[in-house]
Amino acid sequence: MTIRLGAPYWKLWTSSALSNLADGVMKVALPLVAIRYTESPALIAGLGFAFTLPWLLFALTAGALADRFDRRRLMLWANTARAALLSVLVVVAIIGAGSIWMLYAIALFVGVAETIYDTSSQSILPQLVNRDALSRANGRLYAAELTTNQFVGPPLGGFLVASGIAVAFGAPVLLWVLAIGMLLLVRGRFSTGHTGATTIRADIAEGLRFLWSNTVLRVLAIMVGMFNLASSATFTVLVLYAVGPNSAMKLTDPGYGLLLTASALGSVLGSFAAEGAERWLGRAKALALTILGSVLTVATPAFTTNPVIIGAAFFLGGITVSIWNVITVSLRQRITPHRLLGRLNSAYRLVAWGTMPLGAALGGVIAQFFGLPAVFLTMGVVVVCLLLGMLWVTDKRMDAADEAAEQAHRAEAAEEAASGPAGR
Repeated sequence: MTIRLGAPYWKLWTSSALSNLADGVMKVALPLVAIRYTESPALIAGLGFAFTLPWLLFALTAGALADRFDRRRLMLWANTARAALLSVLVVVAIIGAGSIWMLYAIALFVGVAETIYDTSSQSILPQLVNRDALSRANGRLYAAELTTNQFVGPPLGGFLVASGIAVAFGAPVLLWVLAIGMLLLVRGRFSTGHTGATTIRADIAEGLRFLWSNTVLRVLAIMVGMFNLASSATFTVLVLYAVGPNSAMKLTDPGYGLLLTASALGSVLGSFAAEGAERWLGRAKALALTILGSVLTVATPAFTTNPVIIGAAFFLGGITVSIWNVITVSLRQRITPHRLLGRLNSAYRLVAWGTMPLGAALGGVIAQFFGLPAVFLTMGVVVVCLLLGMLWVTDKRMDAADEAAEQAHRAEAAEEAASGPAGR
């Protein structure tokens, strides 16, 4: 019997799709507008750094906040802040007073709001849908996020910039306002019962301890960190391998964009296939197969320059990455207590994403001294080694973690029922 996701979930889904469409438009609009203020490649590239820096500096704090306060309200405040910040750019564009440094400031603060929104959004889901429906719920959510953020948002952003700066930044403002309106329709309280008796530092430390003490989650975080190191190294140098008459693949700029679209298309398909893969293969086998599929993403360019073959490898790799994400995120949501989920998600992401700058640097060093194919081959070996992690991430361990979490959830529900009715 299929468990329905329910109206509150679909309202969250719609709000998330609108928010991610705004993100996709803004991330393309910022650098396109920036070239009107500066011709410095370093300053243009620095915008991306400013936008992602909050994930290193603020992620753990965002997780602590998601466990202290109502998660829906945090999402509302985060989107309100993003809309307000871009409204400033609309006004500035109209009066002609913009600058590259203002774009930097906006990118930084919008990035901070994004850490709060994304952490709260991932943590609120188990409070909206049944535990047994989390894989389906995450799959549908990922499909919407990928489609709006990677397919619709970027070309729409380019079109809007051509229409004017005020239009380019005004569109995300409108989308975030619509997302706020949809999220307001999700009724209920989504706090964790945190009393606020502890400090933020103590809360963060508790989340880190929980991650480190749980074998399955700890190993999964390390595995994702190693894969992100490998993929970051690969895609940092891929443009040199793929684009231009002197490159190995000899692609044009549009051809390179089409090559990357193959991965995104696979990711959307994988988000729908994840629930079936988990059910038919079991989690451990499905995760092991996704590792093998991910090898194709990083290693294929080492053996061929044919863009069709590489594009097909990226497509299959995109499918497997989405299957991995849906299964592992759903597992985190099932086995982590609600009161810790925000901190666990942020700590997990810090471990999993913190390797990406290192991967970019490592890819550049290997390419400089040994050539571009050596990067792809080396990173392929790194991804194959992730199979060792499956010695710890077994069905038996995951099932035991599920059962322990279910028992704790029942005990907590019984305690709440004994103490009297409470709104959520």
